[in-house]
Amino acid sequence: MTLTTPKTFTVLIENIAKEKQMTHMEAVLYYCNEEGIEPDSVGYLISKGLKEKIEANARALNFLPKQAQLPV
Repeated sequence: MTLTTPKTFTVLIENIAKEKQMTHMEAVLYYCNEEGIEPDSVGYLISKGLKEKIEANARALNFLPKQAQLPV
C-alpha cells in the first residue's frame, strides 16, 4: 500500500488502533511490520495530532517522563 500524505497515514493508523484495540504507537509498528518497512521511514507521515497521541501513549506507559498538568 502506497501512502502519499500524512492525512491518509493518520486515518489508516487510527483505523488499525481502533480495530485491533492497540495504542497508536503499536499501530504504527504493526503497520510497518505488515508492510515490511522500517519504522524510521514513516516519520515524515506522522501528523501533529498522531504525534501527540503517540506521545500520550508513551507517557501513560512511562516511556517518557510525566508532565505537570493543571487540575481541571
